[in-house]
Amino acid sequence: MKQTTVDAIKDHPRYQELVCSRKCFAWNLTVIMLAIYYGFILVIAFAPKLLGTPISPGAVTTVGIPVGIIIILSAFILTGIYVSKANGKFDELTKAIREDLQA
Repeated sequence: MKQTTVDAIKDHPRYQELVCSRKCFAWNLTVIMLAIYYGFILVIAFAPKLLGTPISPGAVTTVGIPVGIIIILSAFILTGIYVSKANGKFDELTKAIREDLQA
């Protein structure tokens, strides 16, 4: 790719919007996931009995098992949210940039 083309893409206002919105969205999801993971670790560190409590009296399964499953599912859900937005808004902006530069 020629340097003039690269410069034209970088200077395009929609490209700036794409980069900013994608970066902000990715950081927001990253902060959410880190808060979930570190929150879980902090509970393990400071209140391990909470996660070791049986779900019901006499049950073998503890509260920690469903909490762990919810944490794993939250990673899948946040990934799905990112993919959905990437395939929607981010792809539309990319297509618009290509069309503007080819015109």
